[in-house]
Amino acid sequence: MTNLAIAANGLRKSYGDKVVLDGIDLAVPAGTIFSLLGPNGAGKTTVVKILSTLVSAGPGTGDIRIDGHDLAADPQAVRAAIGVTGQFSAVDGLITGEENMLLMADLHHLSRSEGRRTAAALLERFDLVEAARQPASTYSGGMKRRLDIAMTLVGSPRVIFLDEPTTGLDPRSRHTMWQIIRELVSDGVTVFLTTQYLEEADELADRIAVLHDGRIAAQGTAQELKRLVPGGHVRLRFADPAAHRDAALALPGVGRDDEALTLQIPSDGSQRDLRSVLDRLDAAGIEADELTVHTPDLDDVFFALTGGTAIPHQPRKAVR
Repeated sequence: MTNLAIAANGLRKSYGDKVVLDGIDLAVPAGTIFSLLGPNGAGKTTVVKILSTLVSAGPGTGDIRIDGHDLAADPQAVRAAIGVTGQFSAVDGLITGEENMLLMADLHHLSRSEGRRTAAALLERFDLVEAARQPASTYSGGMKRRLDIAMTLVGSPRVIFLDEPTTGLDPRSRHTMWQIIRELVSDGVTVFLTTQYLEEADELADRIAVLHDGRIAAQGTAQELKRLVPGGHVRLRFADPAAHRDAALALPGVGRDDEALTLQIPSDGSQRDLRSVLDRLDAAGIEADELTVHTPDLDDVFFALTGGTAIPHQPRKAVR
């Protein structure tokens, strides 16, 4: 467990009679991107606020360790190890980007020279040098987000919480932010990401958890989660009607379209499944002209886990 940047067991939170988090377990290895998905109001921001010490979970919340520090016993050590970028920018629009950076350096008790050196390096890293002495109120949404993360990095955090960091950004700015997040992880930082964009989690996260009704409905890699949902298949297309007919005989029980000369074989998209199909075709001396693998995407997973559609065989279980 020593290589875990975030470890939470039995995380709970209630507001009066309303249970927001009902016994959540999380394990995030150091140097990875972990994404928490869930419908609006599922409790994603509450998780971030508790793990980042912004909100107290209260008594009986379970055991939580961040970067090896016990959150309940040593919250100050946790604060020193983390950085937080929330849904709403912490940038002060009345002062310049450079002044925002220097203010953050002061808050981290850096010396004047070290603060200026750190601010200059981060402004350059995030391509904000030209705008550094302009009021932050003049920045675009993407520039403000980059400045926000630059400010978060002033204290050299080992764990960064990004709560919906690309909400409201245009596609180009979103992709720029993705590259920034990847670079953070390549430097050894652990990123805990909440997002409302399923494509974003699919693109970035090493592991994903889906939060629903105060519990983790499922977690695993994107590919593991996609295998929870039925509908995956391998599609074979043939140019020769005879080859299409012979393949249908070699693969009994498949979906067959005689007009399009295609066959559809249920599959979870795994290498083992694909090899099995190809081996059966090879044994029959048949070669398909085109083979495509179709698997459910995270949208399918999300709606199945949070929209009432049952997940076959292992509902509401973590993928191992």
